[in-house]
Amino acid sequence: MSGIAPFAFVGPDAFAGADTRIPAADPACHGVLDRADALRGDPEALAALWPDARVVLLDDDGQALADADGALFAPTGAQVSEGPGGTGAAIFLGRDGEGRGWFALDAALTALQASNRLDLRSAAGQWPAFDAGVFAQARALQHWRRRHRHCGVCGGTLGFSRGGWLGRCDDCGIEHYPRTDPAVIVAVTDGARILLGRQRGWAAQRYSVLAGFVEPGETLEQTVAREVLEETGVRVRGCRYLGSQPWPFPGQLMLGFIASAEPDEPRVDDELEDARWFDVDEIRAARARDGNEGDDGMRLSAPISISRWLIEQWLREIESNATR
Repeated sequence: MSGIAPFAFVGPDAFAGADTRIPAADPACHGVLDRADALRGDPEALAALWPDARVVLLDDDGQALADADGALFAPTGAQVSEGPGGTGAAIFLGRDGEGRGWFALDAALTALQASNRLDLRSAAGQWPAFDAGVFAQARALQHWRRRHRHCGVCGGTLGFSRGGWLGRCDDCGIEHYPRTDPAVIVAVTDGARILLGRQRGWAAQRYSVLAGFVEPGETLEQTVAREVLEETGVRVRGCRYLGSQPWPFPGQLMLGFIASAEPDEPRVDDELEDARWFDVDEIRAARARDGNEGDDGMRLSAPISISRWLIEQWLREIESNATR
């Protein structure tokens, strides 16, 4: 997310004629793997990659196998197959910068054992970006495959091909593809403050920006205005897209916006426990509490999340404008 430049958004007219150019060397435009779509339909090419490929192993709970030090345990295809073997039920994830293949496989299908297991949220905070990114892709595809074993049209059994990316019904022939549910996530500002909310069940004093799923027939901008109004009663005047983050918990794409809104007093319904406007000093104080469990003041979402990134963009712009 760090490669996307922040934009000014103070004042009611900040969204008119805004500079939305993307930096030329934006690392967010490139994934950790070349997904190599052309190879998915080439079984011979995948078989050739398999012996030296790295294989991410996931248990039934979606956790990745890890070694004694807690690092990603990704044996080669030859080690998984105990010989030349083949891709079998593995999902082809893509190739890394050295041309080596990466696959994902249910750990229960192998005889290999590992010292540890790590969930995706923990891995995102502990592992290098490459390892965590590969794990996220593998987890999202595992989740899709496990919840789409039967055709939604006729109930027939799905058979998977194209490196695990295509499910075809054995009865009616309908094709099924991995799905990602779009959701907007938005930092709402009245020009000086940011609107944050909290859900029931979150850690004490944890607040975050607002989010919601896109409904059929809506534009993203309409979703932003509707979700903010529904959850807090605050009226959005305009919004602008800033960046996105895949959120495989279990399969969303979070589309990040900044929105200009009326300074309405927030009111919540069943979706949120609380919603409040916070000023710059309160956000700075909350950011300073990261990792300090002894302080019981308001806390922000985790640094790995796009919600935190949006808050940081808002704060950066507020601070930048204050020095002009």
